[in-house]
Amino acid sequence: MGLRAERAYEYFKSGYNCSQAVFLAFCDKYGFDDETAARLASSFGGGMGRMREVCGAFSGMLLVNSMDTGSADISDYEAKKANYESVQRLAKRFREENGSIICRELLGLTEKQKNEEKAAPEKRTEAYYKKRPCAEIVKSAAEILEETFK
Repeated sequence: MGLRAERAYEYFKSGYNCSQAVFLAFCDKYGFDDETAARLASSFGGGMGRMREVCGAFSGMLLVNSMDTGSADISDYEAKKANYESVQRLAKRFREENGSIICRELLGLTEKQKNEEKAAPEKRTEAYYKKRPCAEIVKSAAEILEETFK
């Protein structure tokens, strides 16, 4: 496991959400301080605000990807295309490693269980960490990024 993957894992275990943990592990590379990075990534945890949609760890990957491959030039079609291609490559790799990019699928939640979830995050206890694969998924996301953006 690389240094950034270790950092992402530890950030998650310390209480940051999955998206924050991944982005925080890379934020120094792009000149972000921890507070700014944590704020930018905060809404993506729990599969987008705990709606159990796109996995927060994957969303954190895309924040990093945007910093590395994104473009602010709206007329640069080739840059946009290259960025979207990199998103699709990351999604393919993430699916290969984890089975899905959808939070509820990664957690094994039925649609009914997903709909019963509330906005309030669960308390981070030992029981929480035992039943959730999130720490390992966060680590996987950061490892994929480390390999992709050496």
